Amino acid sequence: MHYEDEQVEIHKVVVGPLDNNVFVVRCRISGDALLVDAANEHEKLLELCRALGVRKVVETHGHWDHIQAVPQLRDAGYEVAVRVEDAGMLASYDLLLDDDDLLEVGRLRLRTIHTPGHTPGSMCFRIEGSPVLLSGDTLFPGGPGNTATDLGDFPTIIDSIERRIFASLPKETIVMPGHGLDTTIAAERPHLDEWVARGW
Repeated sequence: MHYEDEQVEIHKVVVGPLDNNVFVVRCRISGDALLVDAANEHEKLLELCRALGVRKVVETHGHWDHIQAVPQLRDAGYEVAVRVEDAGMLASYDLLLDDDDLLEVGRLRLRTIHTPGHTPGSMCFRIEGSPVLLSGDTLFPGGPGNTATDLGDFPTIIDSIERRIFASLPKETIVMPGHGLDTTIAAERPHLDEWVARGW
């Protein structure tokens, strides 16, 4: 168990050559769950899905290291959702996510936040009623995700972090990124100007 409170439990596994974090967000009342980023090692993820009651998969973005297990999970009957700008990066998908969508997982509610910059379709997922943000590759301990790629844009990711995350979420929010360790809004917010100054 990676995190739990009265309404949610979050399980985390690390998979693939780039040590991707995969999270299962599970409603403690209903037992229904959602998997965030079908990154790699599909057999391990399918086992996790069956054990924890996963009903759907959502992708934080379309980079290859976050989507390797998508075909196998879709073949096993799990719907996969992604933001439209990144949909073409997946071999296949079922649903398109919009900004400020409400995802129902049993009695849990997850709110989508469009945070472009790492990719045009990057998204974060906020659990309503719990101090948790699943940030994908938008925000890490120590700064924003990589923008030195064809699809990346540094001013855009800074705007996303400043406006959509720092300005709107409480400082005690736990940030669970797509790679590495958790952090908090309180730990990262004071360093925004440093990130802007260094340019990455």
